[in-house]
Amino acid sequence: MINIAIIGSGPSGCYIADMLSKKVADAQVDIFDRLPTPFGLVRAGVAPDHQGTKNIVRQFERTFSRDNVRFVGNVNIGDDITYQELKDQYDVIAVTIGALQDRDLGIDGEDLNGVYGSGAFVAWYNGHPDHADLNPKLDSSGIAIIGNGNVALDISRILAKTAEEMGSSDITADSVTAIAESPVQDIYLIGRRGPVEASFTNAELSEFAELERCVALVDPAQLPAALPEDFDPKAAKAVEKNLETLRGYAENAADSKPVRLHIMFCASPTAILGENGTVTGLRLEKNQITDGRATGTGETFDLDVQTVISAIGYRSQPIEGMPFDEGRGIVSNEEGRVEDGVYTSGWCKRGPQGVIPANRADSMGVAKQIIADLEANTPAGDKAGFNKIAALLDERNVRTVGFSDWQTINEAEVRRAEGDKPREKFNRIPEMLALLD
Repeated sequence: MINIAIIGSGPSGCYIADMLSKKVADAQVDIFDRLPTPFGLVRAGVAPDHQGTKNIVRQFERTFSRDNVRFVGNVNIGDDITYQELKDQYDVIAVTIGALQDRDLGIDGEDLNGVYGSGAFVAWYNGHPDHADLNPKLDSSGIAIIGNGNVALDISRILAKTAEEMGSSDITADSVTAIAESPVQDIYLIGRRGPVEASFTNAELSEFAELERCVALVDPAQLPAALPEDFDPKAAKAVEKNLETLRGYAENAADSKPVRLHIMFCASPTAILGENGTVTGLRLEKNQITDGRATGTGETFDLDVQTVISAIGYRSQPIEGMPFDEGRGIVSNEEGRVEDGVYTSGWCKRGPQGVIPANRADSMGVAKQIIADLEANTPAGDKAGFNKIAALLDERNVRTVGFSDWQTINEAEVRRAEGDKPREKFNRIPEMLALLD
C-alpha cells in the first residue's frame, strides 16, 4: 500500500486527493485538518452570500466518500503530530495549508482598538473557530477597508447589506446582528493604485448596483477616458468592464441611499489615528501612477473613520520542522517539491493569489508530479500510515473527527438554520465535539 497524507482539507488538498485516490494504484489517502470541519476556505473564506461558489463542496464530498480516502479532522500537524512523525509513516505528503495570517500594514496606529485584518474579519462572519470571539468594533459611522481585491469588495458588500439581503447566506447569526446594529453611514474602499490596476473582478464589483440601502460612489476624475494604446489586449476586456461599471457608479447621487460606499483610488495609508487607544481616523497619502506603479506625492488627507480593515494579503504559517520561506510567507518549494516525498500546492505554495479554479489547476499539476515521481521510484510499501498515527493520537488523547462525524455536525447545522439560511454554523470546536459524544 502507498500511504499518502494531505495536510489541509481545502480545495487544493481535495483536488490532489481526488486525483491520487483514483490514479495511484493501492493508495490510501488521509486528509488531515486542524479543525473538525473540512473544506477550508470554501467554508470559512468564500463570502457567505456567494452560495453558488460554495457548491463545489458537493464534488469534494464525493472524494471523501471513497473507500481509500480518510478525513482526519481536529488534528493539528506540528502540535498533535509532528511533521517528522508524519514523514516517518507516509510515503507521500502534500502540504495544502493555505494562507491564513494577515499581512501587517506597517504603519503607526495598527495596534489600536478598531483595526482588523481581513482574514480575521472574514473568518469572524464566516464562523471560523479561530475568530469566533473577535467581536469587532462596528459602532462606527465610518469604516475604511484598505485593498482593491475581491476580499475587500466582499467585506464592503456584507457591511452594506441588510439582514434581509443576507437571509439566504450562511453568515453567523451574531455577525448579522452586529452588522445590522452598526450605525455606519460611510464605507471607504481604498486602493493604492488606480482603477486600471485594481485586482477585483467585475462580477463582484457590479453587485453593488443592486444593494438595498447602499449607493456606490466614484470620483469621475479618477477614471481614465480610455486605456493606454500599449495596454495588454489580453487584460483590456476585463478592465474595460470594470471601468464601465465604475463610470455608472460615478453618476450616482450620494443622498439616494442611507449608506455610501466610496470607491477610492491612488491613496495609501500612512497612519491610523487614535485617541485613548481607539481609532478616530485614517491618514492617507495621494499617489500618482507611473508605469503601473504607485508612488506617493507627499500630499495627505484624513478620513473620519472609527474602524479600519486591511485587505492587503496573507501569509502562510510555518509548521515546525517544515522548510519555510519566511520572506515570502510560503512553504519553501521548487515548482511544488518541498523535499523528498513532500509536495505543496495552493496559496501556501505560491502566495495568496487566484481563486478556486486557479487552485485546481495548480493542484492537478502537483498531483501529476507526485504520480510521475511514484512511477519513477516506487515506494517499498513498508510505511505504517494512519495505523501508527492513530496510535500516537490515542496516546495523546486527541479526539479525531472522521467524515461521518463531520456529517453529524453538518446535519446539526442545517437543522438549526432559520428561514432561508442553508445552515447556522457552530463556530466553537467544543460545541462541535459535544455533538459527537
